[in-house]
Amino acid sequence: MLVPVILSGGAGTRLWPLSRELHPKQLLALAAKQTMLQETAVRLDGLDAAPPLLVCNDAHRFLVAEQLRQLEIKPAAILLEPFGRNTAPAIALAAHAALRLASATAEPDPVLLVLPADHVIRDVAAFQAAVRTALAIVHQGGLATFGIVARTAQTGYGYIRRGAAIGGVHRIDKFVEKPSLERAQAFVDSGEYYWNSGMFMFHARRYLEELERWAPAISQVCRTASEAATSDLDFIRIDAKSFEACPSDSIDYAVMEKTGDAVVVPLDAGWSDVGSWSALHEASAADEHGNVVRGDVLIEDSSGCYLYSESRLVAAVGLEDTVVVETKDAVLVSPRSRVNDVKKLVGRLKELGRYEHSLHREVFRPWGSYDSLENGQRFQVKSLKVKPEGQLSLQLHHHRAEHWIVVSGTARITRGEEVFLLEENQSTYIPLGVKHRIENPGKIPLHIIEVQSGAYLGEDDIVRFKDRYGREGSTG
Repeated sequence: MLVPVILSGGAGTRLWPLSRELHPKQLLALAAKQTMLQETAVRLDGLDAAPPLLVCNDAHRFLVAEQLRQLEIKPAAILLEPFGRNTAPAIALAAHAALRLASATAEPDPVLLVLPADHVIRDVAAFQAAVRTALAIVHQGGLATFGIVARTAQTGYGYIRRGAAIGGVHRIDKFVEKPSLERAQAFVDSGEYYWNSGMFMFHARRYLEELERWAPAISQVCRTASEAATSDLDFIRIDAKSFEACPSDSIDYAVMEKTGDAVVVPLDAGWSDVGSWSALHEASAADEHGNVVRGDVLIEDSSGCYLYSESRLVAAVGLEDTVVVETKDAVLVSPRSRVNDVKKLVGRLKELGRYEHSLHREVFRPWGSYDSLENGQRFQVKSLKVKPEGQLSLQLHHHRAEHWIVVSGTARITRGEEVFLLEENQSTYIPLGVKHRIENPGKIPLHIIEVQSGAYLGEDDIVRFKDRYGREGSTG
């Protein structure tokens, strides 16, 4: 049984301002119409694989679940990591979960195909052929990784030097960290090195055996944290108290560099990890002048640019090799040669205590989303979009009152002891301190304009009493 394990962690800070801590790049449609997570799930079609098992951050759980629901994919499980501890522990948690799920089947030791959720792969047929090649080696006890055929010298990737050939794949001679440009060029010229893709395949028990041998501290913590995991709606919560003590390490360092059974499978499939705006430019279709344009963009006498508009017209004249990214609350302008330094800007935003490193102006919730349109002293205007059958928590506020106007759809309103419907162009008022709730009982999205007024308008002024999404006592 082939069980895909999709790792949906990471913040993608070098793709700010589109990628943010609470809505990172794997949950965005950057290189295709579907999000990168959805593209990862879709490229499994045709592999005769079991439903995927996902590992993600607790804060992303509803976004991950919703994006799979849109594809009509029911995952085997969604594991919630309480803390980021790199790939070796994340894969161990997935291996334990896969073994538990497979214990009642005829194949109690599944093969795990570990895939980061934020990769672009243009040639799906080549990817699937490489997976089938790896499968034969894995069934013999090997631990496989996929090495990307390197055609250009890249300093942003780690490298794998191949060793002796065995059955169409190679033993791994060594892993090399991100090199200088000169070394990277020498690697490519030699033809003996691949880019390290971060994709792996092995039997679940085989991986756990090697982890126990080479990284026993990680192995023990992950076993304990998995055994103490609890169910929360459609999610599996890894025990935070146990997992907090887990060392942080990558699978490369913890296992693959040390085991004697590691192999590298060549993969030439139009791969990119889209680690920067420059990488996204290279992975996207450009016009005859080398420009990649997304959204409402007007250009004149410009070349080699990546220009993105989310909410308004972006006009560019006389630019060369420049990145311009506009969102509702931020604009990034950078030479393509300096885009790796965007990560430094994100660090400064954190130091300054600004929200833009973490949140977009439009914030997604399990029931839908809200967008802060305007705010001032003692007032704020929001646009609420509630998906069909979505329901906000039953709640109250101590410091603000709210006015609701239905723009489209039908709303079921709870206000104190009253429950009533509001249709398009109808409105109501929620006094300070009164319990209230919005529900969408219809089959089309509900759009409401909310006007808040009061002495304090922060999102932490919420007291939740009932919530179908298990968020009682939180502001998420």
